[in-house]
Amino acid sequence: MRLFNLLETQLTRVCSFQEVIKKASIYSHPLVHRLMDLKAQKEDREADDDREVVAEIIRRRFVPTFVTAISWEGFHFVGHEIRITEAVDCYGAVVWPSALVLCYFLETNVKQYNMVDKNVIEIGAGTGLVSIVASLLGAHVTATDLPELLGNLQYNISQNTKMKCKHLPQVKELSWGVALDKNFPKASSNFDYILAADVVYAHPFLEELLITFDHLCKETTVILWVMKFRILRRAEGPAGRLR
Repeated sequence: MRLFNLLETQLTRVCSFQEVIKKASIYSHPLVHRLMDLKAQKEDREADDDREVVAEIIRRRFVPTFVTAISWEGFHFVGHEIRITEAVDCYGAVVWPSALVLCYFLETNVKQYNMVDKNVIEIGAGTGLVSIVASLLGAHVTATDLPELLGNLQYNISQNTKMKCKHLPQVKELSWGVALDKNFPKASSNFDYILAADVVYAHPFLEELLITFDHLCKETTVILWVMKFRILRRAEGPAGRLR
């Protein structure tokens, strides 16, 4: 009991666990070694679980074995082969890793996040992979993005959902924070889920994105947002100043 009272007292001073151990002169105590071993074992198990998930996600992706007139990339989700056409000259027309993670999450968490007959909107749908998977899972899907991306988005969704989905997905233009009341009136925007995968890069439009989330949400709406945090280094000019 004295040991734990001492640890509790030290922790209130915002010290790290290792510092507490050293300050209390109990580093060699068997209980401490046991706790550290258990923590290390838990971290190892979590790391192994993460590696297994990553490997499983990578296995969902495949490259065509033959050359076709239209370049495409393949994925296996929800028991379907999904073919996605990309445009390498545009950020929004490339399948980013976060999209694969979200697709895998939707497929493997169907009991907790049941998409069947739910109203779903994807923000920054890009190539449409996430919207396609949500549609294959039975959702009413509205896939949205900037006007210059809608052609490729519509093509991918049509090619991969026709005669395969319970509800035919819709494709609509959505510029974050722009004409939301006109294009997505509150009275008719009744979304159960909002999906987003890697929709901001270096966060220049984060405020507009949050405004859009707020507009589209009702009290019970669930946002499933997957992203990778990136830190960009700004180049230095001749005088050493950032540009």
